[in-house]
Amino acid sequence: MSVIEFNGGPYDQPAWNGDLGQQNRYRDYFASRSRMALTVDTRTATEYGVVRTFGQLDWSFTSPSGSFRDVGGTGNGQQINTEYLFIQFAGFTFGKSSSAYSTPWNGFPGNISSNLLGGNNTDTGVNNIQYTAQFGNGVSGSIGLDDPTVWDRTALFNLSTGLNAVGTTGNAYGGVRAPDIVGNIRIDQAWGLFQISAAGHLVDGSYNTLTASTAAPTALSEISGHPEDKWGGSVMAALNIKNIPTGAGDEIKIDATYAKGDTKNVISTSGASPNFAMFSGSGNGAYQSIGFGATTDGVYLPGSADGIKLTEAYGVRGAFNHNWDPYWPSSLFGSYSAVRYGGNSADITTTKGAYCAAYVANNAGAKSPDFSCNPDFNVSQLGVVTRWTPVKNLTFSAEVMWFHLDQKFTGTSVLGPTAPKPATVYEFKDQTPCPSTFLA
Repeated sequence: MSVIEFNGGPYDQPAWNGDLGQQNRYRDYFASRSRMALTVDTRTATEYGVVRTFGQLDWSFTSPSGSFRDVGGTGNGQQINTEYLFIQFAGFTFGKSSSAYSTPWNGFPGNISSNLLGGNNTDTGVNNIQYTAQFGNGVSGSIGLDDPTVWDRTALFNLSTGLNAVGTTGNAYGGVRAPDIVGNIRIDQAWGLFQISAAGHLVDGSYNTLTASTAAPTALSEISGHPEDKWGGSVMAALNIKNIPTGAGDEIKIDATYAKGDTKNVISTSGASPNFAMFSGSGNGAYQSIGFGATTDGVYLPGSADGIKLTEAYGVRGAFNHNWDPYWPSSLFGSYSAVRYGGNSADITTTKGAYCAAYVANNAGAKSPDFSCNPDFNVSQLGVVTRWTPVKNLTFSAEVMWFHLDQKFTGTSVLGPTAPKPATVYEFKDQTPCPSTFLA
């Protein structure tokens, strides 16, 4: 598989952070990737039923190496990744596979992009144990335990370490103390699919005293205590309607999610959940405009009575998939996601108030009279992809995706973003980069 991306990162990542988000001279105007997958799938009949083993290994080369600047020149763009690697027997699955929480399409209702937000995505597998029971007439139920290390955590902020100009700090999550508890009830029929999923996710902090900015431990960390753990979770409803009147094989896929302390199941990609940091032109006497959004499971301020304050998030995404003829299908897809820090900015006992107090204290540059702090944000995506399959096992695709960040700060402030941006006046403003284009 060979791909090329314009105005985005590999696999159609919008210009939502890093050098692409800054629109600086280090940004890559295009990126490319080549990949080969080796799949092994065995099925053995036994007196206890079929035993299946499955594994997929991917070799890939991305140019430029990595998605953005290769600081220090240490990377070469080559990767070997294990996607799925599991054993199935008598309804059980052991190993690295799609979560029992996920839909059959994961984060791909119709898109090629690995960066369509709005819901859960474990398309390259998560270490888990799960069991699926078949109740007949297409009704099934699954329950599982997922390792949260890779797929199910975003970040936990210790606000005493300070927040930088784009509202983030080091990740203060502690070690993994419990697996995610996940499950679904699903109905598969000729008309399509309906699924309800639920997940429980433990949010656990490391320590109260940590190094500023990085949240690394110090010699005082262990004796400083830690916040009490809190359970969060998410719920999802999904629907697939097949054979709609617009044409043979046409379908609609859609899922909607609500999460508290489990933001990864809303702001989810095939990799880590992004924090958004974007710049563009501005008026109002500012050097440029800035828009950002911090993706977290929660925040805590050492000494506060209620400890960890969990972040809420919700999202919806879907696609209409249409076949023009046996060789030419197209998909129209999109998503909307929201992240909410509860309470109000004037009340430090709330999530929003604690966050804003830390942000203002650590970004004390002059602010305009109409400045206000609000870390809530929304992101929207809309795209279209067309595929051509001239012969079996050969498909050419072209995808275009629009992205919009709706941030809630107002006014202007003197800020010091990451170099090469200067420390000067910036206007807080919504951001819409040029659409990304993906060819494969």
